[in-house]
Amino acid sequence: MRLTATPVDIGTRHPTVLLNVTDAEELGVNPLDRVQIRAEDRTATGIVEVTDELVSCGCVGVTERLRHVTGDVEVDAAPKPDSVAYIHKKLDDVELDASEIASIVQDIDADRLSDVELGAYVSAVYANGLSLAETTHLTESMTEAGKVVEWDDPIVADKHSIGGVAGNRVTPIVVAIVAASGVKIPKTSSRAVTSPAGTADTMAVFCDVAFSMDEVREIVEETNGCFVWGGSVNLSPVDDKIIRAETPLSLDPHGQLIASVLSKKKSAGSTNVVIDLPYGEGAKVQSLVEARELADDFRRVGEHIGLTIECTITTGEQPIGRGIGPILEARDVLRVLDGDGPDELRLKSVRLADILLECCDLPANAAEVLDSGRALAKFREIVAAQNGVPDVSPADLKPGGETAVVTADRQGVVTHVNNRLVSDIARRAGAPRDTGAGLYLHRRVDDEVTPDDPLFTIYAEQAAKLTDAVTLAERVEAVRVRPREDALVERR
Repeated sequence: MRLTATPVDIGTRHPTVLLNVTDAEELGVNPLDRVQIRAEDRTATGIVEVTDELVSCGCVGVTERLRHVTGDVEVDAAPKPDSVAYIHKKLDDVELDASEIASIVQDIDADRLSDVELGAYVSAVYANGLSLAETTHLTESMTEAGKVVEWDDPIVADKHSIGGVAGNRVTPIVVAIVAASGVKIPKTSSRAVTSPAGTADTMAVFCDVAFSMDEVREIVEETNGCFVWGGSVNLSPVDDKIIRAETPLSLDPHGQLIASVLSKKKSAGSTNVVIDLPYGEGAKVQSLVEARELADDFRRVGEHIGLTIECTITTGEQPIGRGIGPILEARDVLRVLDGDGPDELRLKSVRLADILLECCDLPANAAEVLDSGRALAKFREIVAAQNGVPDVSPADLKPGGETAVVTADRQGVVTHVNNRLVSDIARRAGAPRDTGAGLYLHRRVDDEVTPDDPLFTIYAEQAAKLTDAVTLAERVEAVRVRPREDALVERR
């Protein structure tokens, strides 16, 4: 069918075309079908949307990804990519081979799959899982779809936590310790998706976090480390597209999780990696058995793709630091580096840094590096290299001025601090967009409390958001307090 290509301004990640309902009926295509557009010197494929208003009969609307298509063009129905058939196979719980997985990854990378088809892929993996072979093939394909950074050093360290634990801001401390110990650690981290702060959000309190790969290389060559938002360097770009499909339903299947983490580590040029696997009530991984199985799979896939992987299984029944939200977490980080701060955050950071140093065949001396001030000096050096203010103090980091204290309504013992609920309250207060929003925990598991003792303080930058957060806090039990005799039974 001969049509005239007309630019249309609608937001879409995919190469999308708009057809008038009359033309679509004549072509025999429906929404989310594909058409091939042939101009004199090029051919393109677009995903169909149908309208009776935005595009007139005889025209084909082309979105940003297809703006190069102009003038009179031939438009014909096009077949679906082969990868759609492979997604159907996975929905039927049929194991896919390397070429089929590579086809899916290549089509995700090229935006040839619609949101519905990508959602079907994510659902298939969630429902039926991935075998170890499929996970390995997926990791390799996702790595190959992007750039792989190469470093001159034989050992390049990295660290990752699978998430799910609020206030788990150990990464800046670990990076500072390891970099001060003479090992390169080019750390890329995420911004928050469903949490009150990602590592990149916390570090943005101190310095810039968005850099090109060439700039990252300069920073790391100068300081041995970096704190960079992964989205700015575009490592394993397919992973970011899959995560966008997983997020609305909070899906994070283990096989996809392993491929996500390891493809980014391989792409960053890392050789020796520590994976933190928190488990427990409210964490992503519920049981010790599940954590051990996941650790084994991480090690096996890592070995296959040439990474040395060490997994550490940690308790995730409550937040690690006291602050939850960008500025509150940044303050905890700086206090630990300065010799103070929450004990739990310090202990976990030291433990992970020691394991990573041993994984890199170096002595475990994280506590000495921290106590000597070398880690703090290295942290300030990296912050300065990333255009930050290196001599900022904890007192300079002020949270939002709108506050409310949530108190205990009974005497007893804290038996659980719910990661998800405290994160929900912090987000309701405005985190991470409002960097001063969040909450600060005054009590942890096993602490004894009496009526009216403070459990946590909510911080917000706007009164309306504080009201929203307080309303939620009053409706749920983010910090669980039980009489001592009941707590003993619960612990058993």
